[in-house]
Amino acid sequence: MRRILLSLTVMSALATFGQGALAADPTPPTAYYWHNWTDHNGISHMTRCPFHNYVLKTMSKPAGPQWQDRLKEGQAQVISTVQPPHWDGSWHPDPKVQWIIPLKGTWYVTAMDGTRVEMGPGDVSLGEDQMSRKDSKGHVGHFAGNVGDDAVTLMVIQTDEQPTVDQPCRFK
Repeated sequence: MRRILLSLTVMSALATFGQGALAADPTPPTAYYWHNWTDHNGISHMTRCPFHNYVLKTMSKPAGPQWQDRLKEGQAQVISTVQPPHWDGSWHPDPKVQWIIPLKGTWYVTAMDGTRVEMGPGDVSLGEDQMSRKDSKGHVGHFAGNVGDDAVTLMVIQTDEQPTVDQPCRFK
């Protein structure tokens, strides 16, 4: 059951929030995620990347076909988190390669290159900055926190993937 949980959960979120996801439309959709990746100098970056290898098929008969972009099978741990109001994540790398899907509220991620991205319900992020190294300011990984005065609820799917270097948008 856990072997395909990652693909099913991510595809479920994309089917809910992706554009052009109606099975009656013969044109495959394109949905997006933010990739927090590390370059060969150990600096993290945020890049907007497409999911676009969709195939129209049923998940389970007799359900109708839906667009699916299966990324990779493997072990996954699903974690629901609620960050209290004004939560401050400080500078840190992600503990594992992980998909992060905001369910309620808005949070931000600032990469070491200075790129700041705010994400809310409907956005998807891939945290893969484990190979980052401290810069001259002592920053490593990313800085994250809540936007506004509310708590933020996230669905985090930690995978058994090995972190990569210099591979932004590797799920193209």
